[in-house]
Amino acid sequence: MSKRKLSLFLTAYGLAACTTGDHIGKPPSFTPQMESREHSAMIYPGVPQTVERSSLIDGSSLWRGDRKSLLGDRRALQKGDIMTVVIEIDDKAEISNSTSRSRDESDAVGMPDFLGVPQRVIKQWPDGASPASAIDLSSKSKTKGDGSVKRKEKLTLRVAATIVQVLPNGVLAIEGSQEVRVNFEMRELLVNGYVRPEDISRQNEITYDKIASARISYGGRGQITDLQQPRYGRQILDAVLPF
Repeated sequence: MSKRKLSLFLTAYGLAACTTGDHIGKPPSFTPQMESREHSAMIYPGVPQTVERSSLIDGSSLWRGDRKSLLGDRRALQKGDIMTVVIEIDDKAEISNSTSRSRDESDAVGMPDFLGVPQRVIKQWPDGASPASAIDLSSKSKTKGDGSVKRKEKLTLRVAATIVQVLPNGVLAIEGSQEVRVNFEMRELLVNGYVRPEDISRQNEITYDKIASARISYGGRGQITDLQQPRYGRQILDAVLPF
């Protein structure tokens, strides 16, 4: 084996080992919070709030206009604020199609008399041949197809998401993650997308159907997940082998 092939093999093996080597002999490691976009958004100082106060109302009034007042708007509106994403998916689809088509055709053409030409040519025909059935065609076709799709999904989750960016048109880009480790299995929940500030409820919650370009991932990693997946060699062979 040449040095180039050996280096490529070691590189591929190293990449494959990195994905599973994290939890060999120990539980899966949590994703560092300091490296997430949520942490970067929350340490962003933001724009200072300016509150216009009337000269007739002092700073101790309950009717102040800032967010920290008793009746202030506490919804997440700025970069680094946190909101709750409610995911309640209960989808069901069932489609069934059936197609059937048949056709049977038969055509026959004969020339027993045509200005005496058949009688002159018949002498050269083999025994038993007759111009009475010079052309005889028949065709028959039949097509039948059935298709059925049945799908049902149900998922109920809640996750806290952070505003990572406020777009120029006021739309909020959110991103949230949640990791729960039970023994040697890690459960992961990821969500991101774009929301409008007016869609956020007074409870600082938003449902998944109001998130544009929503990306929701619910899965896990660990020893049990590794056993349920084919090995990397088998996955490569399935992608390369034509049969």
